[in-house]
Amino acid sequence: MEKAFWEFDMSNVRVLVLAGYGLNCDHETAYAFELAGACASRVHINSLVDGSISLEDFQIMVFTGGFSWGDDHGAGVIQAVRMKTNLGDKIHKFVEKGNLVLGICNGFQTLVNLGLLPGFEGNYKTRSVALTFNDCGNFQDQWVFLKANPESPCVFTRDFDRIELPVRHGEGKFYSDRSTIKHLVDNNQIALQYAMPDGRFANCEFPFNPNGSVDDIAGICDSTGRIFGLMPHPEAFNHWTNHPDWTRNKEKMKRRRGSVDSGLTDGIRMFQNAVDFICSK
Repeated sequence: MEKAFWEFDMSNVRVLVLAGYGLNCDHETAYAFELAGACASRVHINSLVDGSISLEDFQIMVFTGGFSWGDDHGAGVIQAVRMKTNLGDKIHKFVEKGNLVLGICNGFQTLVNLGLLPGFEGNYKTRSVALTFNDCGNFQDQWVFLKANPESPCVFTRDFDRIELPVRHGEGKFYSDRSTIKHLVDNNQIALQYAMPDGRFANCEFPFNPNGSVDDIAGICDSTGRIFGLMPHPEAFNHWTNHPDWTRNKEKMKRRRGSVDSGLTDGIRMFQNAVDFICSK
């Protein structure tokens, strides 16, 4: 007989959150996964490389945000080279086992440099997309509106429609040739797109599309939906007071005799989707 959702022991879901060498969102990411019911461990990259910690002990691997190696040779480039050289085969085996991989901001940049995304037809070694300098020429630190693709196989964005999350990046413009973009569209691998406040796509209008990403692309997944990369930071929306309009929203709900603090934020829900997926396997 199939188990009900509440019968699964979420504490058995183990999440590896990468840390070290300029990564600076590992604490928030681990905390967010803990709120989602998982057991999260911050692991220095060197501990994976030297084998003192094994990737086999985890079901979810997170490439976190930050500025790995100072982004001196391009965002996520050095991290991708180091991990591909030392851990490439182990990461591919991790994926083959049906586990989840998440890349946030700098982590997304690393995933595309590794070739794990977009992963067309199971090819996780070929780079075919890029995340490059923002069209505005500046680092952007703001909240954005996002629209989720309901047809996407992405595990992390299931049951989402519209979302608000913060971005903070200087190299967030998603770019590729038109044939690759068409392939992403046809396969529903575009999971998140920048949008207007009313839910319409941003149509590359600044600041709603903060970086000039082609087709307003904010996040993509591989064809299985188990590898996901996005520029916005879900871990940074782990409590309702993180939102810049929280005081206004609080007053609105107070006048309606409601509560603004009503369950998990959209950021935590995204991690909850990942935890639920592992629990259901």
